[in-house]
Amino acid sequence: MAVDIGKLVAKVKETISFDELSGKSIAIDAYNTIYQFISIIRQPDGTPLTDSKNMVTSHLSGLFYRSINLMEHGIRPIYIFDGTPPQLKSKTLEARMSRRENAYEEWQRAKEKGLLEEARTYAMASSRISKEIIATSKEVLRLMGIPYIQAPSEGEAQAANMVKQGLVYAAASQDYDLFLFGTDVAIRNLTITGKRKLPKKNIYVDIGLERIFSKRLLDEFGITRKQLIWLGILVGTDFDEGIEGIGPMNALKIVKKYNSIEEIEKYVREKYGRWIDVDATEVEQIFENPEVADISGEELERIQRESKVDKEALTKFMCDEHDFTEERIGKYIDKLVELRGKQGQKGISSWI
Repeated sequence: MAVDIGKLVAKVKETISFDELSGKSIAIDAYNTIYQFISIIRQPDGTPLTDSKNMVTSHLSGLFYRSINLMEHGIRPIYIFDGTPPQLKSKTLEARMSRRENAYEEWQRAKEKGLLEEARTYAMASSRISKEIIATSKEVLRLMGIPYIQAPSEGEAQAANMVKQGLVYAAASQDYDLFLFGTDVAIRNLTITGKRKLPKKNIYVDIGLERIFSKRLLDEFGITRKQLIWLGILVGTDFDEGIEGIGPMNALKIVKKYNSIEEIEKYVREKYGRWIDVDATEVEQIFENPEVADISGEELERIQRESKVDKEALTKFMCDEHDFTEERIGKYIDKLVELRGKQGQKGISSWI
């Protein structure tokens, strides 16, 4: 599970327009974004979009149309893919797989009973990203001329580091781990803005673009980034389960009272009679000193410069290989060529 500090972030997040991000480079958590696409872009009974070979194409639709939409708003997207996760994450990954398998079984039962609304909800929860989905995601981005970076480990850590290094303006993800990894600016809902139907309710809500500044978050609660990491450890991260009974606000009081994770552990053991089942200092180090690729401004500019639209290959990939409609795809590819041409006229320094 990603760290749950939504109650804290709610006090400092701001709703913005796409115009406020025009002319900016954004490092996008690819895994998080692809997961959104394969969860949301589905048929009424929850079945994902597929081609004639029964290969899932929901993510291709999302990456293709949404990326072009971002570029129309003057945004330069850079997708960051996860590498090998830290060993401490294995338990979380196993738990996620178990939940998805259970959700898949419930989805099939709901479909058999004709309960479409329920089926769709379970289908979304059963979403998983295969190696094939990752490979085709990278391929469509390559053919679109949209750069992506392969992180050595956590994609969010790489994105946050690129913000800290001044290589991009902000990092985009739905998870709040970005702040523990040290991003200065985070963007939420970048690829899922618009109206969304609430599960099992005939109610639609508007999902708006949100921006959160790390300094504003820390200043609001009078804590440091290290204390925010301690708070995350208490409520639970991808690397530890947290302490049952300790929520964000309670955790905030605890981290402000003590000066080290060792002091916090002593207090929690005395107060709650338990502690997390992994080495807290190891979790602390993952966030403070994550494994990231050392990318220079010159290297990133080279990647941007060499990323070009391959119109013929992109058309073949989307239409011949994955059954998208050539007439519709062709119009968007023409638009993409035009947008990439405009972006290519600027150096990277003008996009920060």
